Amino acid sequence: MEQDLRGFIERVKAHNPSDVVHVHEEIDPKYEISTLIMELEKVRRYPLTIFENIKGHNISVVTNVLAPRERLALAMGVAPDNLAAEFSQRINQRIDPVEVADVPFQENAFVGPEVDLFKLPILTHFPIDAGPYITAGLVIAKDPETGVETGGYHRMQLKGKDKLGISLHSRQRLWEYFRRSEELGKSLEATVVLGIHPNVSMGSMALVPYNLGKYAAMGGLFGAPLEVAHCKTVDLMVPAYAEMIIEGEIVAGEREAEGPFAEFTNYACYRSTENVFRVKAMQYRTKPLFQDITPGMSSEHITIVAVQREGDVLNALNRTLPNVKNVHAPVSACGLFHCYISMKKIAEGQAQQAIFTAFSVDHNLKMVVVVDEDVDVFDERQVLWAMATRLQADRGVTIVPQHMGMGCTLDPSTDELSRTSKMGIDATKPLTGFAPTVEMSAEAQKQIQRFMGSFGLQRR
Repeated sequence: MEQDLRGFIERVKAHNPSDVVHVHEEIDPKYEISTLIMELEKVRRYPLTIFENIKGHNISVVTNVLAPRERLALAMGVAPDNLAAEFSQRINQRIDPVEVADVPFQENAFVGPEVDLFKLPILTHFPIDAGPYITAGLVIAKDPETGVETGGYHRMQLKGKDKLGISLHSRQRLWEYFRRSEELGKSLEATVVLGIHPNVSMGSMALVPYNLGKYAAMGGLFGAPLEVAHCKTVDLMVPAYAEMIIEGEIVAGEREAEGPFAEFTNYACYRSTENVFRVKAMQYRTKPLFQDITPGMSSEHITIVAVQREGDVLNALNRTLPNVKNVHAPVSACGLFHCYISMKKIAEGQAQQAIFTAFSVDHNLKMVVVVDEDVDVFDERQVLWAMATRLQADRGVTIVPQHMGMGCTLDPSTDELSRTSKMGIDATKPLTGFAPTVEMSAEAQKQIQRFMGSFGLQRR
């Protein structure tokens, strides 16, 4: 399997040529690209789009690489409905990375005073944003205590020709690595990686123990070692086939206002750790593709997070419960706050067990709905139908009060300590005595496939 973005784009073209769109007309990097992508989203169109002519720049922008789950499934070579299950298995099949030399991003190098971030087509996405933001930059750093690498997405505001603002508000691995480094009185070396294969992006989302690195998890998604290469000015290894890397450090003892920014909740976020990233070098391929992720409540901003949540919850459920069919974190809940679980219930109480298992996996979850195996959790109409016809609230709803539940720092409805109430819903039928559902004729189902082609459809 290819490990570069360009190879993946060719795979998307081969799978469905209309899924890749090249825009040759001049387009403004301020607002126009994000506006176009969000308008396409309204009509459920998610083309991988390459903008060849960015006003004021000679570097192309690629966006919507990660938008629909079908594209992420294509990256892994699996069916869309099996994406979370396959992710949950492969992410634990760790394969150590291998180092390679003479990689494409070394073709153009700029060090020290040669660095000029203003030459990059960094987009301004929404009027609420504080300025241009790098949104698809995977930030690579090492634990100053163990040397274990991490990679994660963090918004980065353009501040100067060699300065970016960065927020570590998720308080996860990179925040902890910086805290440890700052405690030692040192800045934290880091590299921003742009233009990468979706498997690298998905692997960065893996929840792995702090003593383990992310690169082996990415290798598990590829089914082969991730190929990595040395940076020029910092002691870090990065994915070898990135389009572009920006080397530097998160500066100890320095804070500067950053934000607001249009976050995945579709609200402006003012919360920020106000960190500063100083750039030491910049390297990129000849005619690079500058990757962007449309922020706000876009599918590309949400789906990759949802797949990781689905995989982690599915892993936990499979360790404790039989007959779990699928898990879905819907875009309607920002891919983070709601979770739908389908299962074949064989004992009363298993739905409650599934609810609290899911809550224990991810503190961000606010609502978990458990349905029977005949309900497709990827179709919200079916989930709502199950809630409407199989749920009585006084028996099937469990509330965890706000003071007991931690939530997401970016959820505007949480309190000042980011605490949230949680709700579990058992929308499963009792094991006996419930009304039968309407079923299609088994004989008709066998015959119907030959008619579906007349409508340009296939039966699922």
